[in-house]
Amino acid sequence: MKLDYIAHGLAELRKQNLYRNLRDVKVSGPYITIGKKRLANFCSNDYLGLANWNIKATQLQSSSRLVSGNDQSFLRLEKKLASHKSQESALVFPTGYMANIGAISALADKKSTILSDEYNHASIIEACKISGAKIQVYKHNDIEDLEKKSSKIKGRKFIITEGVFSMDGDFARLDEISEISQKTDSILVVDDAHGDFVLGKNGKGTPNYFGVEKKIDVYISSLSKGLGSFGGYVAATNKVTDYCINRARSFIYTSALPSFLVKLSLSRITQNRSKQQKRLEKNVLQLFTGLRQSGFEIKSRSHIIPIIIGDEKKTLEIGKFMFDNGIFAQPIRYPTVPKNSARLRISVTAWLREEQIDDSISAFEKAKRKFRLN
Repeated sequence: MKLDYIAHGLAELRKQNLYRNLRDVKVSGPYITIGKKRLANFCSNDYLGLANWNIKATQLQSSSRLVSGNDQSFLRLEKKLASHKSQESALVFPTGYMANIGAISALADKKSTILSDEYNHASIIEACKISGAKIQVYKHNDIEDLEKKSSKIKGRKFIITEGVFSMDGDFARLDEISEISQKTDSILVVDDAHGDFVLGKNGKGTPNYFGVEKKIDVYISSLSKGLGSFGGYVAATNKVTDYCINRARSFIYTSALPSFLVKLSLSRITQNRSKQQKRLEKNVLQLFTGLRQSGFEIKSRSHIIPIIIGDEKKTLEIGKFMFDNGIFAQPIRYPTVPKNSARLRISVTAWLREEQIDDSISAFEKAKRKFRLN
């Protein structure tokens, strides 16, 4: 039969412990309910705990902004986002993934060379391929490798990195990377989806945290994580955003965000989030300290903390053990991370209570003993 290869492919995924399935869940504050089981939720990207605030759905934007026109809320939000990133202008996309795909593939072309961190998000990897540019992958956060490669490239070149890496939770070395970009006349693009609205003064993001926000040429980010809303955006010079309006296919050929989501983002970006930021910092420190004291080698100091196991099957077993102990921490496997580097990815949020974090540390201690983790 002509579709037999699909059944074979699914069987192969199961054999390699790489099969995935969707779960029906209900999320309420710091809890997630699966079936009849209520668990502490350590898998949310709603870092500041804003997503469950009440919203009222109103008007929808039913087509591309170039076709149906701009609701004024887009202009107000983009002005705020530009100011937030200390840039001339901003452009909102339906998702962060589409912002990466659209902006990178529009700005880079066959005459360009892209230097991309080996741990960059899948949306960056896909965008680089679509652009048609020559791609050189530099070793993760390896400044020497980046400098060596970038110094040999002639012509237009880009350096693209995440601010906070989504699977390892470590920070890009933006102070040094920005120096290299200036020294080699490279266009520096930072995807700050996981640092934006969370790190830096007033949540201005990872570059602000490192004191290099003025040295970033193009910001790409998300509205659905630290801001607890939905969508993505690019912030840069007027010419860059104008170019994206005219060349970014994921902006031109798709319907715009519903305007009520734009207004939600607008209300969130104008509110004071310092209380949530401080609570998140406190929760991160509590979990980091507790896991380190329990013997786990934790390198991440951000709100994304991976417990790296390695073997995919063992990681699934530990994930189930944590589930049975009331902790929802999803196993992450290939192709999201390299083979044999499977992990439990912990997302810390401001929602979490002190006792929930203590319970999670206790559960991880039990898992460490049961599965003989190093």
